[in-house]
Amino acid sequence: MNMNPRQLIFVREYRGYSQTELSSHIVGLSQSNLSKFEKGIGSLSDEVKQKVIDFLGFPESFYDRIVSNNVENAHYRKRAGLLKKDKELIERSNKLIGYIVDQIADSIEFPNFDLRMLNLEEGYTPESAAIFTRRFMGIKQGPVRDICALLEQHGIVIVEKSYNLDGFDGVSFLTDKGIPVMIINKEFSNDRKRHTIAHELGHIIMHISTDFAIPDYRDSEKTKEQEADNFASEFLMPKNEIQASLKGLKLSSLMPLKHFWLTSMASIVRRAWVLGGIDQKKYTYFNIELSRRGYKKHEPGQVYIDSPRNFILANRMFHEDLGYSDIDMANAFCLPLDVIQTFCNTRPTLRIITE
Repeated sequence: MNMNPRQLIFVREYRGYSQTELSSHIVGLSQSNLSKFEKGIGSLSDEVKQKVIDFLGFPESFYDRIVSNNVENAHYRKRAGLLKKDKELIERSNKLIGYIVDQIADSIEFPNFDLRMLNLEEGYTPESAAIFTRRFMGIKQGPVRDICALLEQHGIVIVEKSYNLDGFDGVSFLTDKGIPVMIINKEFSNDRKRHTIAHELGHIIMHISTDFAIPDYRDSEKTKEQEADNFASEFLMPKNEIQASLKGLKLSSLMPLKHFWLTSMASIVRRAWVLGGIDQKKYTYFNIELSRRGYKKHEPGQVYIDSPRNFILANRMFHEDLGYSDIDMANAFCLPLDVIQTFCNTRPTLRIITE
């Protein structure tokens, strides 16, 4: 019986078991033998392997696959409070989502990824990369309205998933088949999600290409996060369009600007400071005032955001056009039924937009 040790590690951790916990549930399996097997220096009998398979609930066929989806090096938009165990939980979920996207792509064609990845070492800045990307996407002036549809048209698969973790906003990575995937935490406000999407787009454009390397002096999480934030700010609020509105910015102007640009008041204040519309003293005043009013945690005034469609639609196509049940999809993808039902929801009838 073939069993890839890496796949066993993945399944064990996805189900939330340590080596000690798993071995305690399997008659004839010691923690020592399990450890050696997972390290590739020991073996397990077919009988023990079958017990492990039955207990963990993933089909035997899954253990013979290789699922890389190198999300350990993916780009996360997160806050300092994200614990290691929570990040590992997110990574396991993201690997499965990437794997499912690749499986779907074998039968249903997503729009081709056609955006140009830009090497900042060739003279681009994050801001000029954002300007170039807006022009390439055909965004003329003003706010980016249907941001999800826009990115999906250009071949980025966006998946919204609920994570009850304030420290995690989103992540972007390439699947094993090279499809760019963006996973967004569904639990946050629309302005925060819009910034996360633009931030992750910055990572995709500037940081995940296999055609160029990022030099050591820029290859740190802090530097890449700042570059992605600068990209997002210019992408959502272009300097040449918003700068005049930010000179001498007043508190009373924040809500109208928020509803026009579809960005948070906090990000508008920071944009005003970065672009020289307000000085450090005024910037500090704004932040104190936003905090005093409770706006740092919950801003008033929800802004518009569209919903990602293509991943949901692709799953609907499997069910409605190809005639697959959830069990059929589980069998075809070599996954357990509970994983299909967790990640492959099939809500409203939608269409893939390619032009």
